[in-house]
Amino acid sequence: MAKDFSSMEDSNRSRNPSIHEVSDPKRRIVLRGAAASAFLAPLTGTTMLAGLLGGCATTGGGAPSGPLLGFKSVPVSTEDTVRVPEGYEVQVIARWGDPVGLSGESAAFKADASNTAAEQEVQFGMHHDGIHFYPVNGSTSGLLVMNHEYVDDGLLHRDGLANWSAEKVRKAQAAHGVSVCEVEMKNGKWSVVTPSPWARRITARTPMSVSGPAAGHTLMKTAADASGRRVLGTLNNCGSGMTPWGTYLTCEENFIFYFNGPDQPDAHQRRWGLRKGDPVGYRWHAHDERFNAVKHPNEINRFGWVVEIDPMNPSHTPVKRTALGRAAHEGATVAMTKSGRAVVYMGEDARFEYIYKFVSRDTVKPGGFAANRDLLDHGTLYVARFDAGGRGVWLPLVHGQGALTAANGFADQGEVMIKSRQASDLLGGTKMDRPEWIEVDRQGWVYCTLTNNSNRGAKDQPAVDAANPRANNTMGHIIRWKEDGDHDGLTFQWNHFVLAGDPINEREQAKGNVKGDTFACPDGLWVDGRGVMWIQTDMSTSAMGKGELAIMGNNAMLAADPTTGEVRRFLTGPVGCEITGATATPDGRTMFINIQHPGESPSERSDPAQPTRFSNWPEKGQGTRPRSATVVIRRRDGGIIGT
Repeated sequence: MAKDFSSMEDSNRSRNPSIHEVSDPKRRIVLRGAAASAFLAPLTGTTMLAGLLGGCATTGGGAPSGPLLGFKSVPVSTEDTVRVPEGYEVQVIARWGDPVGLSGESAAFKADASNTAAEQEVQFGMHHDGIHFYPVNGSTSGLLVMNHEYVDDGLLHRDGLANWSAEKVRKAQAAHGVSVCEVEMKNGKWSVVTPSPWARRITARTPMSVSGPAAGHTLMKTAADASGRRVLGTLNNCGSGMTPWGTYLTCEENFIFYFNGPDQPDAHQRRWGLRKGDPVGYRWHAHDERFNAVKHPNEINRFGWVVEIDPMNPSHTPVKRTALGRAAHEGATVAMTKSGRAVVYMGEDARFEYIYKFVSRDTVKPGGFAANRDLLDHGTLYVARFDAGGRGVWLPLVHGQGALTAANGFADQGEVMIKSRQASDLLGGTKMDRPEWIEVDRQGWVYCTLTNNSNRGAKDQPAVDAANPRANNTMGHIIRWKEDGDHDGLTFQWNHFVLAGDPINEREQAKGNVKGDTFACPDGLWVDGRGVMWIQTDMSTSAMGKGELAIMGNNAMLAADPTTGEVRRFLTGPVGCEITGATATPDGRTMFINIQHPGESPSERSDPAQPTRFSNWPEKGQGTRPRSATVVIRRRDGGIIGT
C-alpha cells in the first residue's frame, strides 16, 4: 500500500523440493473464474478449485449455500487493537524483526532497535504489504511470501536519523524487499517454521536479473553494470500477484523517492518526480552512491518494475520483467483467457496516473515455472482509456504505432517500456485518482480501487471526468469494467462499483453511495474463492476532512457482495495502521492479512525517544515499539471465513 507521496511528485543450501514435488496437485494453482478453471483442468489433470489466484477456495462440498456475507459487522473503532466479528479469533505471527527461518541464522528482535544490519538481513522486514500463501501440505502448511514496502527510521534505529552512517543505510535496505517463510498449523495455531529450507530474505541489496524489451538497453546501463542486465535490489515493494505457474510477483512502487537528483532534472526525470534531495528523508545516497542520480542518472530506470520470484527455489535469482512496463506499481493481478494466455492487470498508485494490462503472446504451458520462465517477456502492454457513456479502449504501448516513434523520443520498444508514463501521456490514457489494487470477480468483472486525489479539479490540474467524477476526491472510489469478449479484449464496458464516503457527509464532494458500512480511501482489494470482495482502507489525516477521520475510525477491512453491492465491516486495525494484503488457505478456513505501520506518526517518521507515542501494538508492554506483523484470522468453530 502506498504512502501518499504523490503530493510531492511532479506527476505525480541444499537442493529443495519444488512446488510440484510437495504440493497436492489439486491445490497447485488457484485461478479466478470459470474460464480459467476450464482451461487449467487439462493443464493439471484435475478439476480446479473454485476461487482466485492467491485467494481461498472451498473444498469438499463446494461453496456454502446462502448469502455471501454471514457475519455481524464490527463497529468503528479507535482502539489500539485488532477487532474482528463475534465468533472469530486473531493470532499475530511474523512480526518485523522476528527470524524468518534461515538455516543456521537466527537473530531475535531487540526492542531497543539495537539489531545490526546483518541481523535485519535474516529477520522479517518492516511495513508488511502484499502477501500470498503457497500450500505445501493442503491447508495446514505452506509458504507465506510478503512484501516490505518501506521503513520508519525513527523506529528502525535507536537514535533515528541522527548520526547517519553506512550501517544504518544497510540496515534500512535490509528491512525492505520480500520475505519467504514457511508456516504451519498445529492444534489450531499457526507459527513460522524455523529453520526452514524455503526461508529467504530478498532485500534492496539482492542481485536481480533484467529481462524483456528493456534488458541491456542504453538507459539501463550504469558504471557498475555495463550490461544493463543485472540490478542490485528491489525496493518500495507494495502490492503483489501470483502466477498460474506458481511464482510471486512483487511490485516496485515509490522508488523515485530514494534518489537524490540534480539541481535541474531533465524532462524524463521530472516526469518521474526526481528532484534534488530525497523528499522523504531516506538519505541512502550519502553512503550508497548508486542512489545519487547526479552521478548515476540511469539507476532510476532500473527500478519501477514488476519482479518475478520463485518462492519454492531459494537460489532463484529474481527477475525484473520489463515487458510489463515501468511504473509506480501497486500490484500485478493475473487473469487467464480461455485460450490460456496470461493477462496481468496493474494500477499505478500516483495522482493522475494510469491503469495497465499486459497480454502474453504465448499460452501458459504445463510444467510450472521451468516451462513458463520467459512467458512475461513477450506480449503487449496496454493503457486504459475510460470514455464517457460507460465504454473504454485499451491502447497498445508498441513502438512505431501512433505517436510512439523515434521523433517523439522513443527509439525502440525498450525505451517505450522505460518511459511508460510518457508513452501513456501521448496515447491519451485516462489519468486516474491513484489506481491501486485490481481484482477479478467470478463473473469476469475487473475492479480497481482509486484511493483518493484531492488535487482533482484544482487549479492547473486535470478536471473531473467520467471515470473520476469528484473534484477534491478525498474519499476515493472503486471502478470496474468487463472486457468485450475475453480478458485480452481491446474494448470494454465500465461503471462505478461504489463511490466511497458517508452518504450524509456535509461536504457534497465527499458524499458516497455505499450500501452498508461506510468507508473511505479504498486501497487493498481481494476476491476470495467464494466470490466475496475484501476491501482494505488507507485513510490518513492529510486526506480526510475535519471530523471525518473520527467518524470513520481506524483503518479497516470490509467485505462486499459484488452482486448486491452490500458492504460489511469485518475488521478494524490498531491506531495509525493500514490493513494491507490478504490471502487464505485453499480451504478458506484461515485468512492471513498484514497490519502495516501501527502507530504511524503524522510526520511519517517516529520520534526515537517516544517510539510508542501513538501505538505499542502488538506487544503492549513497556519498552516495546510498534511492529508491523501478519495476522491470522480463523473462526472459532473452524468454519469458512466470512460465512
